[in-house]
Amino acid sequence: MKWGYQAGKQRYKCNNCGILFTSSNKAVSNSNRFVWFEKWVLERRTIEELSLSSGYSARTLRRYFYEYLSKPPVLSVYPSRQVNLLIDGTYFKDGLCLILYRDNTIKYTQLYRLTDGEWFEELAEDLSNLLKLGVQVESITSDGHKALLKAIKLVCPKVPTQRCVVHIQRMCRIWLSNKPKSDAGKKLRLIVSKIHLITSPQERDYWLVELVQWYEVYKDFVNQKTINPDTGRYWFTHKMVRRSFMVIRNALPDMFHYLYNPRIPKSTNGLESFFGHLKGHLNVHRGLSYQHKRQFIQWYLYFKNQRSGFL
Repeated sequence: MKWGYQAGKQRYKCNNCGILFTSSNKAVSNSNRFVWFEKWVLERRTIEELSLSSGYSARTLRRYFYEYLSKPPVLSVYPSRQVNLLIDGTYFKDGLCLILYRDNTIKYTQLYRLTDGEWFEELAEDLSNLLKLGVQVESITSDGHKALLKAIKLVCPKVPTQRCVVHIQRMCRIWLSNKPKSDAGKKLRLIVSKIHLITSPQERDYWLVELVQWYEVYKDFVNQKTINPDTGRYWFTHKMVRRSFMVIRNALPDMFHYLYNPRIPKSTNGLESFFGHLKGHLNVHRGLSYQHKRQFIQWYLYFKNQRSGFL
């Protein structure tokens, strides 16, 4: 018969022997535990904080959470048409590299790889697997890593490759510094600062004219060489100005695809933000081992996809 409550649960008493007990549903219990695990992964809450809210001890929660971590889920590819991929990698302090293949339209991670670097063979394999699984890639936006560009050219050569204009702009600003000493550097920095503001083919043409005019005036400065009289070896005297210009010139064929297709993202800022949030969550759980960190990332990606509504 019912005999009050204990710890919020219905308590019963046996009419024959007088023993008091509470019933438990293991399926419900496991589900309740998993809710706290999801909060731990996604809400930047420590085990100690969750212990106060859940009623479980910190030791018990840690045992449950590590058991869940040991069984990471597998992401499901969402085959769809006109997928505009964002591809980028980020590094963690222990040498771990996470490479994401993210659908920018639906904010869904189609594929990921946990590795130690951005290698051509692995990138080519990932792209090939995406195509085999039914993902129809309309465009790829990246930071222009050489291994990735080589893999794209091999696996899907007809797919437009949009170079991240914000990445180009950021690197040029770093190389030119905030206060360039030369007139060439000062004027090139002004031209670079306008890249992310280009929103139409006409604005692009005006910007290109400005860039060409700059080069016509300063091409001797850009190409100036310093020669070592003893060895005969040479190097470009103003290497940072030249490097900035060469990066822009080499990227020009793939800098403005977004002007003709509004679905193509012009930067990888969406992934940069995603990486920032992930690292913020991991920073809360700094005591995780290398293996648990890998598994935490896998669960984080799974939950994020789940919340996107496509799982």
